[in-house]
Amino acid sequence: MPITEILEHNASAYGNDVALVEINPQELEARHTTWREYSLIEPSSCDSFRSEITWREFDQKANRFANFLLTRNVRKGAKVGILLMNCLEWLPIYFGILKSGALAVPLNFRYTADEIKYCLELADVEVLLFGPEFTGRIESICDRIPKVKTLLYVGEDCPSFAEPYASLVAYCSSKSPAIPLADSDEAAIYFSSGTTGFPKAIIHAHRSLMHACRVEQNHHRQTKDDVFLCIPPLYHTGAKMHWFGSFLVGGKAVLLKGVKPEWIISAVSEERCTIVWLLVPWAQDILDAVERGDIKLENYKLDQWRLMHIGAQPVPPSLIKRWKQVFPKHDYDTNYGLSESIGPGAVHLGIENIDHVGAIGVAGFGWQTKIVDEQRREVPRGNVGELAVKGAGVMLRYYKDEKATSEVLDDEGWLYTGDMAKESEDGFIYLVDRKKDVIITGGENLYPVQIEDFLRRDPAIKDVAVIGLPDARLGEIAAAIIEVKPGISLTQEHVESFCLDLPRYQRPRKIIFAEVPRNPTGKIEKPKLRKIYGADRLVAQQNEIQ
Repeated sequence: MPITEILEHNASAYGNDVALVEINPQELEARHTTWREYSLIEPSSCDSFRSEITWREFDQKANRFANFLLTRNVRKGAKVGILLMNCLEWLPIYFGILKSGALAVPLNFRYTADEIKYCLELADVEVLLFGPEFTGRIESICDRIPKVKTLLYVGEDCPSFAEPYASLVAYCSSKSPAIPLADSDEAAIYFSSGTTGFPKAIIHAHRSLMHACRVEQNHHRQTKDDVFLCIPPLYHTGAKMHWFGSFLVGGKAVLLKGVKPEWIISAVSEERCTIVWLLVPWAQDILDAVERGDIKLENYKLDQWRLMHIGAQPVPPSLIKRWKQVFPKHDYDTNYGLSESIGPGAVHLGIENIDHVGAIGVAGFGWQTKIVDEQRREVPRGNVGELAVKGAGVMLRYYKDEKATSEVLDDEGWLYTGDMAKESEDGFIYLVDRKKDVIITGGENLYPVQIEDFLRRDPAIKDVAVIGLPDARLGEIAAAIIEVKPGISLTQEHVESFCLDLPRYQRPRKIIFAEVPRNPTGKIEKPKLRKIYGADRLVAQQNEIQ
């Protein structure tokens, strides 16, 4: 069934129950107010810090926006872009688009103006909703995006080149537009993360979205009583598809606007959250804050917190070992997926398999996996090859890019992920690295993730990225960009000594102390690092020497 039917069911069955909560701790800090002091303030004066809507209000807001789109002649198959920071309006807008029969097109909030223009043109977006954070970027391109017929501003003080979303939608009907939808209908366009190149437009059907709901709920066993804390950006499949498990059963979700450790722990405590999905840096920051004494866990209500899970990137086993020492009662899971496979869950560890931390897991609910060589023949267990996945959550295609589609999607429905992996004798899959990130040095294949996992064992290292740099003799050498924990000093000699436990060919030949850039979903931005430290810079240095 189309995913919009879940919203309508929740509105009917749980109409007065809270569906979504938005918390903005930055607003609270601006008032010099603590979380505990907030609980004593009259609710009417706290709207800018905490707001909420019920399932009935959620559905009505979605219906109003769907009916507004229909008044603007937005018809089935049209594309509607969303360029918003996480907020209470985000998900009702998304479902309003789906209810109208149009395709939702979420955009990365870190895109530059030119990247926004590129994605709008690529996806043939006709309507764009944007928030105040993007006014300057949209104004700079609004006369260069002729396909976008309507610009809707979500916020106060609407700029002159756009129309005010709230006042236009407020008087539209809150009844369902009743547009016929089928599982096979196109529902959304997501953009690839761009960590290996410029984003591609990925088309998913309603079937994919429904599959994500069922996969997530099967893996993490959400019930109506669970409360999901959502921190990552909603434009990405990861955050939304993890929330889908709670959405399926009518559970409450909390949208937290900020990633400070004390904000996360306070939100879990005050909102009685039971499930939290974190990225590796956020989990590390929480542990560091606890170990420094900045967060005293006994001051919070955390007994209800049952599950911490991580996705979007390889997870260092040392991190989970530390986490279990601090939170011994937590279940843990890690999830693997791509935007092309509707985000998380194509492979998952499983909360019952914590003894296999380090693996990404086994095929997820309703998914199949295999590992293949360059000719796409399955390799024996233990051998490294490319991971392929198959299931109802695989994309339909890359929009307007048949060549790229044929490169990753075969006639049998297998999606070739570009990730290198191997399967252990007991059937668990271990991610080795991105196919495009493999470093070939002196004829040997180096997998950066393995070196990064090793280096993260050093307690002084906050984050690390390993990339290949050109070398006249070896072809490439491994360079480690190391971000040191605040207040700690680290030397090249110490790192080189620490790496003596690695095989000689795996040891980084170059050590660089610098910040490790990550995108909003936690993935290391290796193209950015290659641009900073790569071939162009080395060539320039060589020319200077000559």
